[in-house]
Amino acid sequence: MTKLRLFALLLAFVPALGLAASSGPLESSGTDLSDRASLQRGAGLFMNYCSGCHSLSLHRYSRIASDLGLSQELVEQHLIQGDAKFGENINTGIAAGDGNAWFGKAAPDLSLTARAKLGGPDWIYSYLKGFYVDESRPLGWNNTVFPGASMPNVLWELQGIQRPVYEEGHDGMQHVAKLELASPGRLDAAQFNQVARDISGFLQYVAEPAALKRESVGVWVVLFLAFFTFIAYLLKTEYWRDVH
Repeated sequence: MTKLRLFALLLAFVPALGLAASSGPLESSGTDLSDRASLQRGAGLFMNYCSGCHSLSLHRYSRIASDLGLSQELVEQHLIQGDAKFGENINTGIAAGDGNAWFGKAAPDLSLTARAKLGGPDWIYSYLKGFYVDESRPLGWNNTVFPGASMPNVLWELQGIQRPVYEEGHDGMQHVAKLELASPGRLDAAQFNQVARDISGFLQYVAEPAALKRESVGVWVVLFLAFFTFIAYLLKTEYWRDVH
């Protein structure tokens, strides 16, 4: 088998491997990179609820400020944890050794999660909404999108506590059919959906910051191409007017 055929075969298996990591269809996150307010809220939510374990080591605080329209004062006051500097990378989170000891696995860096996961922000959104109580797990939580996840539900006070409703599958095993809210949180369903959407959108931005500028410039590029095509058509018509 040639190297080209082998490479094509491996690519064919990538979507299947990605889908295998999820136990069901993903919900649409509805993220919008042009919604700067949502990205700003997502940055604050990430730093408050996620950065205790996870880092964004490929991103800088100063880049967030520049891209999201935040002043250095606001970033230093609300986003920077500890004694980090404004121009430094976001090396938050816990040490790998502590992560292994406390959760059984080191907390991953989330800089590229929105690009690495099949579904991108939809995967993150569904994952954040998919936690439920599972007494058989070491931390007491499980997840419908990523079964056996080592991460606890850090947003449970906002979302509330969900319990699973099981049904027997074709394989004769019990599977989670749906989640029911056993104890409400501080937010209602719509408000928590917005929280999950804000965090998902922020991580989508972090995974590819250039997408903000690319999408804003893209409209003007399309308009220029349309105008250039029109001019080229007029020029072609003028050149070929006397040709029969």
